[in-house]
Amino acid sequence: MTSSTVTTESGASPWTDDELDAVAELARNFFAKEVTPHQRRFTEQGFPDKEVYGTLGELGLSGMSIPTEFGGGGGTFAHDAVLFHEQVMAGDHSLQLGVHSGIVPHYLNAYGSHEQKSRWLPKLTSGEWVGAIAMTEPGTGSDLQNITTKAVRDGGDYVITGAKTFISNGRNCDLVIIAAKTDATLGAKGVSLIVAEVNDDTPGFSRGQIFDKLGQKGQDTTELFFDGLRVPVDNLLGEREGAGFVQLMQQLPQERLICGVAAVAAIERAVALTIEYTKSRTMFGKTLFDLQNTRFELAECASLARVSRTFIDDCIGKHLRGELDVTTAAMAKYWLTDQQCAVIDRCLQLFGGYGYILEYPIAQMYADARIQRIYAGSNEVMKELISRAL
Repeated sequence: MTSSTVTTESGASPWTDDELDAVAELARNFFAKEVTPHQRRFTEQGFPDKEVYGTLGELGLSGMSIPTEFGGGGGTFAHDAVLFHEQVMAGDHSLQLGVHSGIVPHYLNAYGSHEQKSRWLPKLTSGEWVGAIAMTEPGTGSDLQNITTKAVRDGGDYVITGAKTFISNGRNCDLVIIAAKTDATLGAKGVSLIVAEVNDDTPGFSRGQIFDKLGQKGQDTTELFFDGLRVPVDNLLGEREGAGFVQLMQQLPQERLICGVAAVAAIERAVALTIEYTKSRTMFGKTLFDLQNTRFELAECASLARVSRTFIDDCIGKHLRGELDVTTAAMAKYWLTDQQCAVIDRCLQLFGGYGYILEYPIAQMYADARIQRIYAGSNEVMKELISRAL
């Protein structure tokens, strides 16, 4: 193909085409106009302006892989991957589009009834609503089968009690998928996913603090509290209670693939920024790039970028064909995010003292990258999953 949507020294990624080129250009313009000029303000307030999601929806960039029947673009994961790639290349660390567009709508599309999808998906794909998913709890982390949030039936409602933490889009969300125990005696088989429509005045629902994080400071990560939150029983995802853990396991490979897409884009951006900087920075009468150590470091980083791109392209191709397995997704998430952190660290070193100044993008990238090895299942959990297949 002749597309340049995702292009490296070895050429365009094999899953791209001219339509995706157009998506990439539209996304680049969106971030340049609607996000980049406001990053400092988003960082200071701890969350992005909610209206930005509406603009994303107006442009058709939200829910591109959701069927047109429910307000989406009728595309594939490739369309989402282009958006996530361009987001990283633009240096955005405020919009959690992986959750809003790549994760939440797909739970609804995969397990929701026709009525549920008709009710919720158009509001998410238009950007009228912002989506979140509440899995992690203060005492569970990646141990989802031992969550303690409970959903007890009371007539036509579930009464939900518990707390969630580290919830991306927690401050801005209008719809949240809650992982809760509908039967506390059954372990993983007692987990259900229940969809709640929320606002600041919803009885039994409250938002906690926006966490002051190491990186991604413009993105709202919060606690959520449920104190007798009543949600209609009809908001259960799936045809029966207790299917939640299986649903989570089925969807997590795509979430981990999204982490891999972002990791590779960050690696490529870091290498490109560092090459540009070292060729313009003079030291000892020559450019920094003229020094052998600089060239060797960048040669290794560029090689890691090439290998990482090849790996993620293969994973994307498998996912588009319905062939991406849990083990490969875990490998991609663990290895690529490890490489992201390692390569950015090596590139930052070549910036010297300037690499420690947040005015330089490499410093922000260093801070933003660290969470990648933790969320969507920590990399230690990924290794455990991989080991089970050996």
